[in-house]
Amino acid sequence: MDTATLIESIVDFKDEKQIDRETLVAILEDVFRSALVRKYGTDENFDLIINVAKGDIEIIRNRVIVSDDKIEDKLTQIGLSEAQKIESDYEIGEEVSEEIGLDDLGRRIIHFIGQSLKTKVLEHDNTNAFKKFQDLIGEIYSAEVHHVRQREIILIDDEGNELILPRDQQIPKEYFRKGDEVRGVIESVELRMNKPRIILSRTSPKFLIKLFEVEIPEVLDGLISIRKAVRIPGEKAKVAVETYDDRIDPVGACVGMKGSRIHGIVRELCNENIDVINYTNNLQLYISRALNPAKINHLKIDEETKTVEVILDAQEVSKAIGKRGANIKLAGQLTGYEIEVYRDGVEEDVMLNEFSDEIDEWVIDEFRKVGLDTARSVMELSFEELCQRTDLEDETVTEVMKILKEELEK
Repeated sequence: MDTATLIESIVDFKDEKQIDRETLVAILEDVFRSALVRKYGTDENFDLIINVAKGDIEIIRNRVIVSDDKIEDKLTQIGLSEAQKIESDYEIGEEVSEEIGLDDLGRRIIHFIGQSLKTKVLEHDNTNAFKKFQDLIGEIYSAEVHHVRQREIILIDDEGNELILPRDQQIPKEYFRKGDEVRGVIESVELRMNKPRIILSRTSPKFLIKLFEVEIPEVLDGLISIRKAVRIPGEKAKVAVETYDDRIDPVGACVGMKGSRIHGIVRELCNENIDVINYTNNLQLYISRALNPAKINHLKIDEETKTVEVILDAQEVSKAIGKRGANIKLAGQLTGYEIEVYRDGVEEDVMLNEFSDEIDEWVIDEFRKVGLDTARSVMELSFEELCQRTDLEDETVTEVMKILKEELEK
């Protein structure tokens, strides 16, 4: 890099990067002082005059005049005869201020300055990006797919910032191609090797909440507040809403006529099934609503263990549990209670763990995960439903049903 190119790059940085004058002066001073140390071993006897508007840098070297035979340090001292070549009336003890041209530094130092300037400006940009996105954590953001990798997708926004959408932050089964516009929430931001690593998420409950704000004016205006949102990405979600305005039906306002308002959110989330329920301080009523569409006969709450026993008719069990246990799982997350389902009117039953001699423990655990912990609770469901909810092999389900049937027929 020659002197002219260096001066031009300084002006370009000022204009293109939109760096404020004070910051650019600080960057330039740091870079040039590092170059002086590299060239002379010190920058203590140098002054810098920086004109950002013109991209002009003046380097002034200050040396004290000594007699020609008393020079001990050529960096800080100058002989009288040499000084008088600059100005004839100089005397011993005076200070000589002499401008050093950029060309005097040599091509290697000028190249060093150019590279250092680019590095410093890049660090400045990275720091600004880090601060910007830290303030945006939890906010909705859009960027374009730049590159699709096996474990993550690289996105680029309009300002050239790189964002990352990891595989575990993508909704299952969704597919993106280069050039697609992707929305999500800023999940986290951290600096790695002075470069911001910005993580976008489409699976976070915050994304669902932000979509409600975008699609439903009453939520954005604060007339309807979201107390809590939980989701199994791409499958099912539950959102508890409330309002202090008696004239507003919060659930109706969120869903819209024939689902018109929530349809856009469902589409964005790959047809995720969204239940919107009215929040209430009445815990029993809140848990009942959370288990919708199942109809509850009665329930028993244990505040100490944060568990609740829900009693319902046999035909309501599958509704309460939901596909792959999604409904009961989300109801528990929404209310903060572990929910146990019991069938009303069933007197004789056997817990699955009593079959541990005949059924492997891991198989029993698979049934428990979807709320099936007794022999009757399993046998009340069809073979197809059991295979679908548990993900167990057909042969395993068939064998379990055979064992349970024989026990219940006794």
